[in-house]
Amino acid sequence: MRKTWSIALAIAILAAAAAAAAPAGAETETVRWGPCPADASAPGLECSTIKVPLDYQDPGGRQIDIAISRLPSKNPAQRRGVLLTNPGGPSSGLKFPAELTAAKMPQSVLDSYDLIGFDPRGIGHSTPVTCDLTPEQSAVGNVPPYARDAADVTKRAEQSKAIARQCATSKTAGMLPHVSTANTARDMDRIRAALGEPKISFAGYSWGTHLGAVYTTLYPQRSDRIMLDSNVGPDGWDYANDRIYAQGFDDRFPDFAKFAAAHPEYGLGTTPEEITAKYFDLAARLDKAPVRDIDGPTFRMLTWGFLFSDAGMPLVGKIWQALDNDQPLPPMGPGEVPGVENLVSGRYYMICNDSRWPGSVGTYQRTVAIDRLRHPMFGAAGANVQPCAFWPAPTEPPVRVGDRGPSNVLMLQNRRDPATPLAGAEKLRHAFGDRARMVTVDAGGHGVYPYVGNKCADTVATTFLTTGQRPEHDLKCAAEPR
Repeated sequence: MRKTWSIALAIAILAAAAAAAAPAGAETETVRWGPCPADASAPGLECSTIKVPLDYQDPGGRQIDIAISRLPSKNPAQRRGVLLTNPGGPSSGLKFPAELTAAKMPQSVLDSYDLIGFDPRGIGHSTPVTCDLTPEQSAVGNVPPYARDAADVTKRAEQSKAIARQCATSKTAGMLPHVSTANTARDMDRIRAALGEPKISFAGYSWGTHLGAVYTTLYPQRSDRIMLDSNVGPDGWDYANDRIYAQGFDDRFPDFAKFAAAHPEYGLGTTPEEITAKYFDLAARLDKAPVRDIDGPTFRMLTWGFLFSDAGMPLVGKIWQALDNDQPLPPMGPGEVPGVENLVSGRYYMICNDSRWPGSVGTYQRTVAIDRLRHPMFGAAGANVQPCAFWPAPTEPPVRVGDRGPSNVLMLQNRRDPATPLAGAEKLRHAFGDRARMVTVDAGGHGVYPYVGNKCADTVATTFLTTGQRPEHDLKCAAEPR
């Protein structure tokens, strides 16, 4: 998951010393900054590439490229170090420092750090991977479609098995065992070393919170200030994480129901209860007969995805209105996403290597049936089959996030996040113990700082990044006018 939602979405801890093992000279690599690739170019942003081991158990073997970027502090007297950033996904983060600046990251933070972005291994301008996905396979993205019945699960299982086979036989299959969150965290430490920094601070969003949690678990003494926004649970993006999307939808949907009820121009109802009934009515109708090429599973996915931010609510209203009346659909985004095949393939490589998923189709049929009853809005999507079900066993045990290490983690979380629900964030908070403090904001959507504009949360985050001070206890921030 990424902080900013893409339309393509619709259609055993190892010892830190061993993890950091490297051939002599690897930590003295010189970074030579220059222009960024055209698709990552932004004012003031510089780019470079470093070499890292494909296999950290064989550090002298094949090396791969990691693309990095820098937005330097313009106030050398105030600069205190580097702030590595990750937007989630997993997806390209090369341009993310500039995106944070455009989102009004406070100047005091920009002065305090060089903001560092990077493309995770396998993705973007880092050495890329492929599963040779067709446009249709890429369009589904990394969240499976809503399964209306057991036959839909069987169909998706066959599709997932084909994708897993393609990944395992592609020209980049040699990279497949080594694209993981743990190895990406090790790459982050190589970035730290290449930049000549004894420690790094980190700002990670969505899947990036898992990356940050893994990094500060593997390298607690090299972690300075770790800010995690919109949090994945302590086990990362596993099958349980997919299933929790259903809870996220249930948490978030009432915000849209209130919005649509207050806007009669959409003609969807005048009370939240009527809007909720309209959702089930449209889904059932589209399950029987698609309208404008939108079927029931796609309708559910569009609704979920565009509620990642309040700004998407008017578009959801227009989509529902068009489908309800068989009218032309409103524009829904840029159309084809550049590099989408690599983006989707890279996510499969990363998440499927991180943990074991159930391998029995019958298991998915049972959980889909359960979640369709427990969470009728979206449960049968989150519980459906992923290619990870047919993936080779991970090459190392998952990193277990725990409470050993400095108390230097600040978690930010919206109460009603559809993609990384509060329930998952609370599990991560519990796993960190006294290492973390969590700020929970009475708001909906995916991403808190600086996206929601909640002064309470923004003040805590800015203070933490600039001074290192955190609240003495977990904090709840009240809703504020947008």
